[in-house]
Amino acid sequence: MELIFERSKPGRYNQMIPDLDVPEVAIPEAFKRESELHLPEVSQPDISRHYTELAKQAHGVNDGFYPLGSCTMKYNPKINDEMAALPGFANLHPLQPLDTIQGALEVFTESEKLLGEITGMDHMTFQPAAGAHGEFTALLMFKAYHESRKDSKRHKIIVPDSAHGTNPASASMVGFEIVNVPSDEAGCVDLEALKAVVGEDTAGLMLTNPNTVGIFDKNITEITKIIHDAGGLNYYDGANLNPIMGVVRPGDMGFDIVHLNIHKTFSTPHGGGGPGCGPIGCKAFLKEFLPKFYPVATEKGVEFTTPSQTIGSVKGFYGHFLVLVRALTYILYLGKEGIPEAAHNAVLNANYMKHHLEDLYEVPYGGICMHEFVMSVEKIKKDTGVSALDVAKSILEHEMHPPTMYFPMIVPEALMVEPTETESKETLDEAIKVYRQIYEDAYKQPEKVHAAPANTPIRRVDEVGAARNPKIRYEFS
Repeated sequence: MELIFERSKPGRYNQMIPDLDVPEVAIPEAFKRESELHLPEVSQPDISRHYTELAKQAHGVNDGFYPLGSCTMKYNPKINDEMAALPGFANLHPLQPLDTIQGALEVFTESEKLLGEITGMDHMTFQPAAGAHGEFTALLMFKAYHESRKDSKRHKIIVPDSAHGTNPASASMVGFEIVNVPSDEAGCVDLEALKAVVGEDTAGLMLTNPNTVGIFDKNITEITKIIHDAGGLNYYDGANLNPIMGVVRPGDMGFDIVHLNIHKTFSTPHGGGGPGCGPIGCKAFLKEFLPKFYPVATEKGVEFTTPSQTIGSVKGFYGHFLVLVRALTYILYLGKEGIPEAAHNAVLNANYMKHHLEDLYEVPYGGICMHEFVMSVEKIKKDTGVSALDVAKSILEHEMHPPTMYFPMIVPEALMVEPTETESKETLDEAIKVYRQIYEDAYKQPEKVHAAPANTPIRRVDEVGAARNPKIRYEFS
């Protein structure tokens, strides 16, 4: 398709922008551009058709199956958007007097109560912008906690080798040293290896359970006890909360802080980069280290307070409020019975797909999985030359989004499949059929799989070249 600049014709314009309704102010000479501003000149039909065509190039949850592993990316019920669009929510200003936004502030206190019940946490902040930002905030609290105890020797964060890549990155940003712990033959934390690296310099552990290969670690309470006995803290990466919400709680497993991907686990997919919401919950003994603007219900109404040993603000104002409105709507709609039912269905769907594929694709860690499972294409690649990337590209031919590839890195030629609870049996059966067809093509027509996709708006691209030599601006002649 043409770029908007390629559609441009001199002299064309449209009246989509309203007339100026504020006093016009001249720009001081010092701030004026020294070169002409290049903007496309297009008519209203042209611009409308351009963005419609652009939208058709993308594949989202509303288009078809979207099993993007590790992200819990699922359908967003439309009632969520209706609630977020209510004028009392959508038209708020962050500097309004608190007595004019009491209803909105109750969204914070009610969400804290319900999410605290789900996670086993006592307090929660909604400032962090998304999951990794929540990790960063939690680790700042880890650091502040140890410093408050004059325990300056604790500078190491333990991270399993199957962890999400943001875990070591977040810990490094806070200034911690990363200690990697290997997985055992079952894909879980190697207890003996963990014990060997824990000591007086341990600040904490970062872990998700179920883990990245979709297995619930049976030793989880022993793992967190090892860290606590050494004087460290336990952080729960909430990316994989989807299959256990309403069933078991991170707080009961021994975790002290948990971050949540509100924008995914609680149904507001943020594919494309935003908006997200990554609140963190903590046990009572860590409350005073929370960020500023902690909402508390008083006799006068809900007010913002500043915890006594706060780490400060981690984002402007109070976080992405409307994403939280969507999540609260989802929780209230499902209720006490619906939340665990969603978790059970996520597990059921993943195991259904795994059962119908593991006769062809190798599943390194067998048995019952949770919300996701990881397949390896290593043998197929050795036999046919067809890689995990080739399989993923072939899936695009069938109007489905491919799963996460090459992650976790402990599985060679990995494909991580996470169907989520919102997909029907018919959708899963169609996906299974596609995977089985690609397997057959790999052995009978490998050149076809290597060349895929052949019928998508954009064919196979040079991803390495695109990453190393990106073209991100239009070159005017």
